[in-house]
Amino acid sequence: MIDRMAERDDPETIGRRVQRLRRERGLTQRQLAEPAYTAAYVSTLEAGRVRPSDEALRHLAGRLGVAYDELATGRPAHLATGLRLRLTDAQRTLATGEAEVAAEQYGALLTEAEAHGLGAERAAALLGLGECALELGDLVTGREYFERAEQVLGDAPLPSRVPALRGRAVSHYLAGELRYACYLLESTLDELNRSGLRDPDALLLLYASAIGPYMDMGAHARAAQAAEFALALAPQVGDPALVARMHRSVARTLLAEGRIAEADASLAKATELYRQLQIRTELANCHWMRGYLYAQHGELDRAESELREALAMLSEKRAALYSSQVAVELADVLHRGGKSAEAARLLNGVLGDIGPERGAVHSAAAHRLLGIIAEDARDTEDAEEHYVRALSLLERAGAAGDLADLCRLLGDLLRRTGRVEAALDAYRTGLGHRTAPGTTTLGPAPAQPPL
Repeated sequence: MIDRMAERDDPETIGRRVQRLRRERGLTQRQLAEPAYTAAYVSTLEAGRVRPSDEALRHLAGRLGVAYDELATGRPAHLATGLRLRLTDAQRTLATGEAEVAAEQYGALLTEAEAHGLGAERAAALLGLGECALELGDLVTGREYFERAEQVLGDAPLPSRVPALRGRAVSHYLAGELRYACYLLESTLDELNRSGLRDPDALLLLYASAIGPYMDMGAHARAAQAAEFALALAPQVGDPALVARMHRSVARTLLAEGRIAEADASLAKATELYRQLQIRTELANCHWMRGYLYAQHGELDRAESELREALAMLSEKRAALYSSQVAVELADVLHRGGKSAEAARLLNGVLGDIGPERGAVHSAAAHRLLGIIAEDARDTEDAEEHYVRALSLLERAGAAGDLADLCRLLGDLLRRTGRVEAALDAYRTGLGHRTAPGTTTLGPAPAQPPL
């Protein structure tokens, strides 16, 4: 959390405010000061020559009949609480999948928070706008919002900054910058685990977010470990949306009755539950990972079940990029299970949502699989076109293991169609990208969390 003491106005501004309120109430400096302070102290304070302590401000606020926040910042006591209430509304909107509507809500809240100098609420609005941008596939804008949120939260403890760091990492991952995404996630995990700042929710977010880039880089062992850590850390909640809705309703009632502190407490509970609700969608990555592992071991029925579960979780959130990536994995399982026509329909349906700047690796995987399906149907021209498109996408993303495999497929196709020299060039390119299964150029794995 941001230190609200740092948001207090300067001594001169506070002094003028105290003087104005005292005169409006017809009090002398002595009457305002007693019994804890002297008239001389109030005179010095009103002149702006002393920075009042927290205790002094609370005493003066009580004598003047205003809230501490109003005296310290000039803002009405209900302003920040009202903004936090509306932030939970926007959070609920995003959690239920209406990203465009949520973006409008967060945008209005950001404007108000900036106008009134509310740092914590400004950071929350920026984070919300970043998440909305990711949901809508606008990766550059999303990254900018997360960077701004990090700046606002610069002095906050690391767990408070994790959502912004994770958002920035995910935006790089979805843009195809796999290694940098892994670096951001792993360095943050290490700092959390080795510094004693072991916040379970923060760790869960980071581990779940690391699974995708690990998989795309061929670091399958790391992806499996991250999935197990995430599942072990997952909070056990029955229906957080219902409980959060209850806390929001309670907060509205308390706020209307002027019970600000109690309303804030209910809002804090609602915010945490909505965060857990969003975390549950992160667990779709774990079902995705399990589906991949089952597929690797030839357990296609179990793999299909896990991937369909992941796809359903992500589709509920209308997370186009994520659901498209899972759809590619599911299509591979369907093809291997003899359901090539369904696989092709699924792949052609998602190619519009992914591409060079948005999910390059999975766009390449879709083209690769469509090429294989075309080869099976003896349509070599269509197959070659898909392989070449996939090759271009993978070279841009630097996914070495996938590049080697694709060059082999393309080389085999060229050789079978009599273009031996072109086939040799493809094989040579593939050998240059060859890596051992499950390896990557990443450094040591991040420290293990306390489970």
